[in-house]
Amino acid sequence: MSALPEQHISLEDYFKLDETSDNKHEYYQGELYAMTGASMNHNLIVGAAYRSLANQLEGKACWPYFSDFRLKIEAVNLYTYPDISVICGEPQLADGRNDTFVNPTVLIEVLSDSTEAYDRGKKAGFYRTIPSLREYLLIAQDRHHVERYRPHGQDWLLTAYSALDDEVALESIGCALSLAAIYERVRFNECE
Repeated sequence: MSALPEQHISLEDYFKLDETSDNKHEYYQGELYAMTGASMNHNLIVGAAYRSLANQLEGKACWPYFSDFRLKIEAVNLYTYPDISVICGEPQLADGRNDTFVNPTVLIEVLSDSTEAYDRGKKAGFYRTIPSLREYLLIAQDRHHVERYRPHGQDWLLTAYSALDDEVALESIGCALSLAAIYERVRFNECE
């Protein structure tokens, strides 16, 4: 993600721009950040993870959403688009909008060279302020590797998975993601 040149705009103008633009933007403290395009591997991983979650959650109280559903992190007033969000129960909408929610149970980001430091650092810190969040996954697109973070008291516990026969247990929603399924069509030499 990269900041647009010194552009400070109002929240209302951000919503107008985001509705008409071909590109999505994060909004943080009056600044816009253009979200970069996704690689083929990124799309394959997001699609496989979404399909697996949707199949497992069919008929249940939780549902996965693609990155077109915007998340507002109320504690820091950040508007962003996670790769996949799982919401349990009814989505709690923000700012009177039907495209912005505040209550994810699970958030998933697929890492890239341009976003990895942000997704692991500042953004992860912002995500940890969300009261409803129970699990945060980071999925590599350059190797078989998934990290799951779960709150444990004041800390967040990390469990890493790197074997193709591993399954990432998402205990908060009663699902599991198979690394073999996530990476089924991915070719590592075709990353960004």
